[in-house]
Amino acid sequence: MGLVSSQAGLEQEKEGALANLSPEERSQAILSLILQELDDDKAENVVTISLAGKSDIADAMVIASGRSQRHVSAMADKVMRRLKDAGMSRARIEGASACDWVLIDAEDVIVHLFRPEVRDFYNLERVWSEAAHTPSSASAKSDA
Repeated sequence: MGLVSSQAGLEQEKEGALANLSPEERSQAILSLILQELDDDKAENVVTISLAGKSDIADAMVIASGRSQRHVSAMADKVMRRLKDAGMSRARIEGASACDWVLIDAEDVIVHLFRPEVRDFYNLERVWSEAAHTPSSASAKSDA
């Protein structure tokens, strides 16, 4: 019984560490944890996009590639495990069955893990770039 109660205490302590942070510090801690894990797992072409002022869904988006479905799967599993170990029990994952495109919702940070050709096809970096959200000169003139 002592082992179970000590494990429960560790879970509360981990969750408490994130809970005691300000929203900005919590977001940064989650982002740092994810980026460190992706670096450890040799993720390729890692891009971080700030969503501040662009979307209310999260504070940041991380996009990375794996060399194969197996690499994408392993990275996703390890990121999820690291988030759970940090007390992020509400983190969710989608697409893990195919591992062409895996989405991890870590509350303040959204993570997209792709195989390279799938990433090229969807091109999320362009969709979320500043240029994609600025009005063209033609529409700016019509608004005037």
